[in-house]
Amino acid sequence: MSAPEIPRLRWADLDESQRRAALARPVQAVAAEVRSTVAGLIGEVRTGGDDALREITRRLDGVLLDALEVGEDEFAAAEAALPPALRSAMADAAARIEAFHRAGMAKPYAVETAPGVVCERVVRPIRRVGLYVPAGSAPLPSTALMLGVPARLAGCPGVVLCTPSQADGTVDPAVLVAARMTGVARVFKLGGAQAIAAMGLGTASVPACDKLFGPGNAWVTEAKQQLAQSGAVAIDMPAGPSEVLVIADAGANAGWVAADLLSQAEHGPDSQVLLLSDSEALVEAVEGALQAQLQVLPRAGIAAQALSRSRLIVVDGLEEAFRISNTYAPEHLILALRAPRVWLDQVQAAGSVFLGDHTPEALGDYCSGTNHVLPTNGAAHAWSGISVASFQTFVSVQEATAAGVAAIGPCAVTLAEAEGLEAHANAVRLRLGAAA
Repeated sequence: MSAPEIPRLRWADLDESQRRAALARPVQAVAAEVRSTVAGLIGEVRTGGDDALREITRRLDGVLLDALEVGEDEFAAAEAALPPALRSAMADAAARIEAFHRAGMAKPYAVETAPGVVCERVVRPIRRVGLYVPAGSAPLPSTALMLGVPARLAGCPGVVLCTPSQADGTVDPAVLVAARMTGVARVFKLGGAQAIAAMGLGTASVPACDKLFGPGNAWVTEAKQQLAQSGAVAIDMPAGPSEVLVIADAGANAGWVAADLLSQAEHGPDSQVLLLSDSEALVEAVEGALQAQLQVLPRAGIAAQALSRSRLIVVDGLEEAFRISNTYAPEHLILALRAPRVWLDQVQAAGSVFLGDHTPEALGDYCSGTNHVLPTNGAAHAWSGISVASFQTFVSVQEATAAGVAAIGPCAVTLAEAEGLEAHANAVRLRLGAAA
């Protein structure tokens, strides 16, 4: 298969509207259709529960499900079917994910803000969480690890996982083993917007969750956002179709850069990859490498569709490349530069950064230890990737003695009076009078 012609642009030659178009995500073009379809699916699940889930799965996936939940016999069969080498790799990856996430766990703290006044913050796990593991065109046991490990470290008492079933009504064995490896006991054979609706609203079989986690296609992302906006459930972040932006200089390895672009393009036809370089020769070499490597990819058709919506952009300098990247706010940012760490301070918005030629994004997808559930579609301007804190709440606590309220009470009274909130002021004055 020949690669589609990827638009090669020179940033300096574009006006503002052309620059906005160059950085537009492809999913935006179908947003209206997606919103309507997702709203209908959520409505079906809300009124029809388990029966609706079975009907939607039959209609959209062509699978007839008797039991929505994976049984113990299926978990045992998955363990028996998994190749030992794959299980070992998953265990190694899980250990590194745990090491990284454990190191960043938030701790409770307390401070005396005035004599007799102690303020503190305590950490609590979210009661019920729902994890979504995509499998639309390929099962993703790595996502089960990325979600299950921090959920376990957070101590969440109720964890459920939804993932699409295969054509025969079973779940991919690697996903099931990864789920059990992280302590997830309840797995449901559900995918797409209907799975998100099930975990957000609850049915007779699927428990209603307090917060939902996991990436997915445009329909999954839209379902999460609609349910969150309705107040039904909280969500981790907008995590939709995958994307990568590579900033490369003249010294970058064109074959490696092309491989990094294709590693994201093969995720799905709605993925997007961007290359920014101050070397036109490097861009030309990457184009050739993309053509050559695409020929041997099993998922060449998917990657080709994603490449058709991607961009190769020549910039006048690396400073300009970082300004463009910060505007785009990519999910993944690869710095294929001779001194990548020198440029790290220039990164203002990105889900995850990969420094240097020897750090392919695929390491972060699987086993470096960082999390691959990251904000997409520009959400990295304000959102962060998954961490243990994503599965926790932080509760502030304060305690004042009689001496403490005497010390800071007048401050509260003055502020309450300034705001015209007399009941607030009186609640403090009564205590000040008793302490006098």
